[in-house]
Amino acid sequence: MNATQHEDATATAIIGQKVLPGLDREYEAWQEEVNAAAAGYPGALGSEISPPTPLQPDWVTVYRFDSIAHLQSWINSATRQRLLDAGSRFFDGPATQQVVSGGTKPEDPLVTVVVTHHVHPDATEDFLAWQRHMRDAESKFEGFRGTEVFRPIEGLQEEWTTLYRFDNAEHLDAWLTSTKRQEVLSEGRKFSDFRMRTIDNSFGSWFAFDENGRQAPPPSVTKTAIAVWVGLYPTVVLLALATSPMKLPIWSGLLLGNLLSSLVMSFFTMPFYVNPLLKRWLRPDPDQSARKTNLIGLGIVAAAILFWVLVFYLVTRVIWTLP
Repeated sequence: MNATQHEDATATAIIGQKVLPGLDREYEAWQEEVNAAAAGYPGALGSEISPPTPLQPDWVTVYRFDSIAHLQSWINSATRQRLLDAGSRFFDGPATQQVVSGGTKPEDPLVTVVVTHHVHPDATEDFLAWQRHMRDAESKFEGFRGTEVFRPIEGLQEEWTTLYRFDNAEHLDAWLTSTKRQEVLSEGRKFSDFRMRTIDNSFGSWFAFDENGRQAPPPSVTKTAIAVWVGLYPTVVLLALATSPMKLPIWSGLLLGNLLSSLVMSFFTMPFYVNPLLKRWLRPDPDQSARKTNLIGLGIVAAAILFWVLVFYLVTRVIWTLP
């Protein structure tokens, strides 16, 4: 557990926001603009946007900076306040915010629960002992991937923050609904004033590693969707060409095609084609201009799609005409 704070520790802000119905697309475009502004501030290491899921009801934005001071400079900046004022028409109520300092990136970033507690200074030792008891109980459940505890950050956040991780939603739910958790919660009644948020990272395994094989957070939802499209188009067409001699009816052809495309995408197309091709766009260097990185990345996307369009046109119209 990390219960200490260092001036040079990395800092992460997790911000949740409910969005008014029908404004998700506009909100995401606005949030991308906010993230681009954050990238220009000293110490910015990256940001992510995660849309609502059945497990995660809010839009969640995560900012990572190289220090608390730099994160605080962005959070309290006039630039961010101006953008918040401009985007207020999208919000369904106030946002929630948790900040953590230090710690390590999660090894399995599939399901992360963020819990914040108000703890009286005189009860710090009791709280930490109770958290150790909670960790011991959690660790006996299948899929548990670790816990970190973070102290309050003066001038930025008064609450204690706890992160605990499970490898999937089913294992998390087993812990959340367990009688053992209820027992531990009842033992810590004086710490019952808490807020809990669950973060669900879709497509996490497709974008889990950087070029050096280290685990890294997934790119934004927009980049993820475009990257999947770049890989899905040639995969689906090649599989359709390969299975066309079987002359399957549409219902069974699509059933087989979807299965094969899922396997090929997960084990070949994404790790060996899309991720290497788009790695500088999916995980840009923080020192590079976001505008320049996006222009280059989208240019590569367009070139890749045009290449496959030309190949498949020649194959199906010039070299081989499908029946």
